[in-house]
Amino acid sequence: MSISKRSDYIGWDEYFMGVAILSSKRSKDPSTQVGACIVNRYKKIVGTGYNGFPIGCDDDELPWDREGEFLDTKYPYVCHAELNAILNSISRDLQGCSIYVALFPCNECAKAIIQSGIREVVYLSDKYADTDIVRASKRMFSQSGVILRQLVLKDSHITLDLSVDD
Repeated sequence: MSISKRSDYIGWDEYFMGVAILSSKRSKDPSTQVGACIVNRYKKIVGTGYNGFPIGCDDDELPWDREGEFLDTKYPYVCHAELNAILNSISRDLQGCSIYVALFPCNECAKAIIQSGIREVVYLSDKYADTDIVRASKRMFSQSGVILRQLVLKDSHITLDLSVDD
């Protein structure tokens, strides 16, 4: 009697996007949680990140507001998931890597992605496609040869059971 391998396992894209989304659960941002996962050509994760304030900055003292005077909003303080994944990477050599992120990167993250040597951006949502920030990102990605790939998931749910069988 021969046993066959499981057929219900997830593919690489779903796995890495799942890690990015799981990373987003660390974000304390009340309105937007984004995670990122950087993968090298050997399918090894070399960096993860999520949006949040820099190390040492008190997330109970800095604002989480989206509107108001600039210094009274989260925008001058938050590090985006993509930048955190690059800064948290276990290697300074990210040449040829892919980055998985749920939300299409802003122009500031696009610059960091390009400068780090990442060659592919895999994303789920492009909900801000009509904004100048995303248009600038796409322009820079196009000029620098970064491949953009919108991931279409076969199944939008993965159940993660954290219980341990004895």
